[in-house]
Amino acid sequence: MWHTLRMTPRERVLTALNHRQPDRPPIDCSGHRSSGISAIAYARLRRHLGLPERPVRVYDPVQQLAIVDPDILDLLGVDTLELGRGFALEAAHWQDWTLPDGTPCQMPRWVNLRRERDRWVILGPEDRVLAQMPDGVLYFEQTYWPFAERDDFSTMPEALSQSMWTAIASPPGPLGQGPDGAQVLAEGAARLRAGTDRAVIGLFGGNLLEMGQFLYRNDNFFLLLAGDPRRAHEFLDRVVEMHLANLERFLGAVGRHLDIVLFGDDLGMQSGPQVSPKMYREFFFPREQVMWRRVRERAPHLKIMLHCCGGVRELLPGLIEAGLDAINPVQISCKGMEPAGLKRDFGGQLTFWGAGATRRGCWCAGRRGGARPRAASAGHLAAWGAGCFSRSTTFWRTPRRPTSWRCTKRSGTDAGVAS
Repeated sequence: MWHTLRMTPRERVLTALNHRQPDRPPIDCSGHRSSGISAIAYARLRRHLGLPERPVRVYDPVQQLAIVDPDILDLLGVDTLELGRGFALEAAHWQDWTLPDGTPCQMPRWVNLRRERDRWVILGPEDRVLAQMPDGVLYFEQTYWPFAERDDFSTMPEALSQSMWTAIASPPGPLGQGPDGAQVLAEGAARLRAGTDRAVIGLFGGNLLEMGQFLYRNDNFFLLLAGDPRRAHEFLDRVVEMHLANLERFLGAVGRHLDIVLFGDDLGMQSGPQVSPKMYREFFFPREQVMWRRVRERAPHLKIMLHCCGGVRELLPGLIEAGLDAINPVQISCKGMEPAGLKRDFGGQLTFWGAGATRRGCWCAGRRGGARPRAASAGHLAAWGAGCFSRSTTFWRTPRRPTSWRCTKRSGTDAGVAS
């Protein structure tokens, strides 16, 4: 049975994370990037619902994700809010741009965009092209990997400024950097916290496998892990050293204003983990343990969540042992990610954040019939007990029909997910 007293959104989220029964399953939409919505889809959704026109602000330029306005959050009964919503609030922080379908939008002012013959590009230091969006494509794609030819750990800061995933920042972005950056972060986080009763999620990152892929390229980093483990360990040690320094600053500035800190590392694929359990234990588990232990020491009230795409069932015991509280998404179309089995085997130890519909091969093609059964199935899973969140398994992409969003909302209502 659900808790009979109505909870605030923050109470609902924390109750579920503590494996107790809330008044209903918490709902997440845009609390972090992978529960967000593409800017094209968001503009269409607002028009379809007849909501007032507002600037479509693309806070994640790479994945083309839109800031979800409060009226949509209220409409969906959303219980979460991302820390970045407390920053880049002035018009001066944004520049006009146009989405691939012709919709006017705004991008962060600090993103260096340039139109070339048949593509948009994003430039880094010395005008190097870091990412491109060819005509007909909906997202930016990486074009340069600093360590692809030769690595030099002494140039790590410069390398990070030349990789798409680490150089192109979402808010607060550069607003939280520099001598006064910590104060700016603290003040913005405090204002956000004071103005909402939603659970606040702070996106930290702390990527390990992905950091190698960002800098070396996927194929090269896999070859390094398998062929030169000593060098791979040295690289990952440098990465963790950097993450720990950043984590200290991040938690010192905003930790007391957060409820959840989000790490990210896509360890899975459709067919299972990207690395074997043995390789995970050797290279990644001990380093996750170090970072997550630091969170416990500096901000013991925080819950630790990992964004980790794909089929990672074989890695879940290690992630739990390393100190993880919650994992998102739950990609139920991937090998080993059947909801009933996950809930049965790990539900008492791990919160499954995102037991919702998978839109792979479903919404992008505009086939509404495929979304509803999976959303309903996962929604009823949430009704089994505490420790599940309702949200989509990946961010809302660009459906052909703006009505597709109803599949998840109606299924959530049917399962008692939304009022």
